[in-house]
Amino acid sequence: MPSKKTPIKIADIVIILLAAGLTGYSFFTVYMQPRNTPRVLIQGPAQSWVFPLDAEETVRVRGSLGDDTVIRIHENEVWVESSPCKNQICVGMGHINVSSFWSWVACLPNNVFFIVEGSDDSRNSIDGAAW
Repeated sequence: MPSKKTPIKIADIVIILLAAGLTGYSFFTVYMQPRNTPRVLIQGPAQSWVFPLDAEETVRVRGSLGDDTVIRIHENEVWVESSPCKNQICVGMGHINVSSFWSWVACLPNNVFFIVEGSDDSRNSIDGAAW
């Protein structure tokens, strides 16, 4: 018994074209941005965030100690506003940006880390051995 072929409908073609267009748009918006755009990568125990360095954000990261480490991004700088850790070394690191000697800060007791990346300066990168 011969099988019946279902004809392709106009709606099928429209859906395929929309899916292809959305895929192409996503590719260009994600991968065609300038590589050297400064951004802040924040990593906590359960979640991570990525923000442009010129964003105005206050991020509360729930850490391993059970309380939040507060990270502030303002006027192309990022810093730890407060943290529940005992020694407050991460708060004492001060403001960092793409031209800072330090381009990353970690609150080890609370397991929170952030890095500013996108600088031409090779000293502002973490190599595989340090990571």
